Amino acid sequence: MSFVGLMVLIVYEARWVYPEIQAYFSQTGSLTGQQLATRARGYVQRAQEKLLIASSPVELSEARLSLDLAYGLFDVHIYHQYYACTASSLALIDELAELIDAQQIDPFDAAHALFIPVECLTRIEMDQLDRRGMAINDFSSSTRRHNQVLIYSSLLIFVLGLLFWAMHERQLRRTERATAEKFSWMARAMRDPLTGIGNRSALHQDVAAYSGRSMGLILVDIDFFKQYNDALGHPEGDRLLRLLANLLGDALGAEATLYRLGGDEFAALLPCPTDQALTQYCEALQVKLEAAQFSHPAHPDNKDVTLSIGGTHFVADANSFAMAYEAADKALYQVKTAGRDGWQVTASA
Repeated sequence: MSFVGLMVLIVYEARWVYPEIQAYFSQTGSLTGQQLATRARGYVQRAQEKLLIASSPVELSEARLSLDLAYGLFDVHIYHQYYACTASSLALIDELAELIDAQQIDPFDAAHALFIPVECLTRIEMDQLDRRGMAINDFSSSTRRHNQVLIYSSLLIFVLGLLFWAMHERQLRRTERATAEKFSWMARAMRDPLTGIGNRSALHQDVAAYSGRSMGLILVDIDFFKQYNDALGHPEGDRLLRLLANLLGDALGAEATLYRLGGDEFAALLPCPTDQALTQYCEALQVKLEAAQFSHPAHPDNKDVTLSIGGTHFVADANSFAMAYEAADKALYQVKTAGRDGWQVTASA
């Protein structure tokens, strides 16, 4: 919008202001009229001077030449158009020139008669000067108006530019906030609200990100979690879930990404080159849990909190993950069937 406004000002300057400047400084109209009248009057007065001192045909011929020059400068269309004395004065000059050529008039009388054209030219000259003054005043007023229009228009364009910039910045901030909120919502949608770790959707998304890499998948269930909740209440059950999420992170290390799949079921995804490496992770988790000694007052076997762990090693992609999850779940089921509180790793998926 500011650019369009500037273009309008440029067109305005080119189409309205420049022609007035050109007309003022051009040698047409009132300016040329005043100059011609001044020169014509000078030639008529020179002819008068020659006539007053004429004592020979040469001096009369010089006066005659001055009259011819004055006639040529006087015979201008603008003078005929605006001044009634022009035609009669030109006729008088023409008549006097013929009489001088025929030597039928006294030079002194001819010089006296030329005061009539001098008076006419003087009137024209003064009027043309007045017209010039009016033209200057009109030009000055017009220039001031144009300057005011340019100043106010430039100010308006500046204000509009600031307004549009503020609107743009406001919209940009809104867009940035909306984008940040969208990403925040997406991040929350990928997180378990209780423990702060990933959820099932995040697990599928991360597997796709690790496509082609050798990974380990570990599934974890809390043994007799229902009995724990029944004995201590759900708030203590939620606290245990958070404690176990932290324990999984400590036991498996920073490379592991943790997920809560629902209820008391957890999962871990981590780079794992071999089945043996996955076995070491499961053992480390078991050792860490035993050291923690989380009390379970309702455990049927009078133990602290125990876990059932199943794992598998696989090369990540969309198709292999489904088989890997099934293999890890089968290993977890076998641990549960064998009495819980243990781990098992299946062959590579």
